[in-house]
This record gives sequence, structure tokens and C-alpha cells, in this order.
Amino acid sequence: MALNVLAFVGSLRQGSYNRLLLKAAMELQPVGLEIENFDIAPIPVYNEDVREMGFPPVVETFREKIRAADALLVVTPEYNYSMPGVLKNAIDWASRPPDQPFNDKPAAIMGASGSLLGTVRAQYDLRRSCVFLNMHLVNKPEIMITQAHNKFDASGRLMDETTRKLIAELLVNLAAWTRRLKVSNTDKSN
Repeated sequence: MALNVLAFVGSLRQGSYNRLLLKAAMELQPVGLEIENFDIAPIPVYNEDVREMGFPPVVETFREKIRAADALLVVTPEYNYSMPGVLKNAIDWASRPPDQPFNDKPAAIMGASGSLLGTVRAQYDLRRSCVFLNMHLVNKPEIMITQAHNKFDASGRLMDETTRKLIAELLVNLAAWTRRLKVSNTDKSN
């Protein structure tokens, strides 16, 4: 049975390098892994007064999809040395009680930037949030694409073969990690 991976991108721009990066991951997904993209653009700005009245429908759908997924793939640009506000906002909404759906969820992170450091700082901050939410991150390989404008062709296809191999490896590792955690959790419940 295929593993269902829910992916979401921390950039709202349709032609962003990070959306193109997710597109490349979907092309490179190994047999037995199915990546579904969830668009976080419609998620409203977090407001506790609104949440007290109930989750907005888009947030409830996001939470349900996270809960139902076997694993997550988060693709993030870096804005001002950190993860984008829209990504943090989506995570904040989804993680509110009751029953925050990130708990015990396997996940992988990747990102692309035009800078020389890629998305190092954004991924560091995202990893800290994932630790608090008790997610289980794949550590290797790290996908922090630098100078993204040189890695994609005019049609948006990822052309850099080294990066393509790393993405394929990350997805294989995410699948193996997810299966390993499922077995471990099954053993604990028996």
C-alpha cells in the first residue's frame, strides 16, 4: 500500500522556486509514495477569537489532511532569515488544540532560495517548531538549494542533476523513516 505524503509550500507566489521544487519532488516520488499538495494560501491570519468560535473550514480540512497523511513534506523559502509568515501561520492554525495533528508525524523539509545560503535559517526555525510539535524529521539529505535561479530552466523544470538525486534520496528516506516509525508504533501498542 502506498504511503500518502501531504506537502505544503511556504510561498504563495504561483511561480516560486519552492513551488517548482515541490513539482520536481512530485516527478521524482518513488514507487509506493504519493505526494498530495495542499495550498495554504486560503488559510486566514491566525486569530484566537476566531478559533474560539471553531476552526475555519479550510483550517479544518488542513488539519484532517495532516492527520490522515502518513508523512509530511514541507517546502519553505527563507524570508528575513526565517520561515515565511504564511507557513508559520498555517502551522499555528493547524497545531491548536484539541488533538493537534502534527504529533508523532514523520516529516521532511526542503527549500530553495536565490541566496548563497539557501534556506538554512528558515529550515532551522522550522525544525525548532517541528520539535515542539513532536514531529519526527528526516535528517539527511538536507535540501537547501542555493542560487535557485540557476537550477531551473525557463519552463520551471529543475535541471540540476545533483539536486534531483538529493530530492529522490530524501523521498526514499522519508518513505523508509515513515515505515520504520509505523512498525515501532505498532510494536509499542501490542
